Amino acid sequence: MSSEDTTSTPAPTGSPAGSAPAEITVEPRSAAPGPDLVRALEELARTAEEADGNPPFSEQTLIELEKAGAAAADGSPLRLAVAWAWPAGAGGPETAEQTADEATGEGSEDASAGPLLAGAGVVVRGDAESPDVLEMVVRPNCRQHGVGGRLADTLAADALAPAAGRTRRAWAHGEHEAAVRLASRFAWRPVRELWRMRLTAPQEITVPDAPAGVQIRPFEPGRDEEAWLRANAAAFADHPEQGRLTREDLEARMAEDWFDPAGFLLAEEDGRLLGFHWTKVHPADPSEGRHEPVGEVYVVGVVPEARGHGLGRVLTLAGIEHLRSRGLGAIMLYTDADNTPAVQLYTALGFARWDVDTMYAPADDADGAVSS
Repeated sequence: MSSEDTTSTPAPTGSPAGSAPAEITVEPRSAAPGPDLVRALEELARTAEEADGNPPFSEQTLIELEKAGAAAADGSPLRLAVAWAWPAGAGGPETAEQTADEATGEGSEDASAGPLLAGAGVVVRGDAESPDVLEMVVRPNCRQHGVGGRLADTLAADALAPAAGRTRRAWAHGEHEAAVRLASRFAWRPVRELWRMRLTAPQEITVPDAPAGVQIRPFEPGRDEEAWLRANAAAFADHPEQGRLTREDLEARMAEDWFDPAGFLLAEEDGRLLGFHWTKVHPADPSEGRHEPVGEVYVVGVVPEARGHGLGRVLTLAGIEHLRSRGLGAIMLYTDADNTPAVQLYTALGFARWDVDTMYAPADDADGAVSS
């Protein structure tokens, strides 16, 4: 990378470690991140989540990062801009590879030996049917110094530059004023709200009977993957993320520590999969503000031909009761703010809006429509 590809500015006193002033450099990266950079990004995300109470990256972005860090990822959809805080007197990197090789986490033993990742913008590239999606994070002690703006400037001239046949979106996780200001500066506007809703002290639920002929059973690994992928694609044909999950995406989630087939409920009739409720349990993690495990209504879907018979409600209640029966003191979920039937159902069950993720799009994007 030439010197013209990297810009620098003084960093806040005390970054990356100690009290000596540092310098921040920002660079675009068109290649998939290697293992060192992925580890630095994961550490940065954890640090930001501890401070904000919200993860800066979506699950799909984290999965793509894991895949890039685990193997050579020539076909990776990831494009990045990264900001590095350099110790005083260290100067900047001679090459992008040097930066990634020397990168350290804030808590590492050799944090003073190399640069600290001060911020990053991660774009998951889409295709003709799905948008390029940006998520951004700045280390808490490096905020209020223009790092986010410089990352956005870098991406606007690179991975997020307007291009024929491509659409652009950006997620802001949590109601951050900085995200609102940055979106306004670049003339992006809200086009979607994803509510996080939470139920505390859940009470025992009476699950109504399933429609005649329908049985509910747990997912069986090695048997149900392809049938579930077909049902998921049908149930979420118009959903910008969920409906496009692949076998690889499913297997990546099944490989996570939280995966439990007993909490992955399937509704079938005569061997045909009609719907599902996939639940999830987040383990206790005080660093992320969870002192006890939290259940999640991860995804509920019903294929179009089985709708209108109450199956979605039965599956929803069955999954919530499964989580409650495990002794969980809180259950959370995500739902689009404009999905009125779902919001009404969850509200009637005692869920309340807890936080909001906002998706932004360029103001001149004719396809954008505000969800409120």
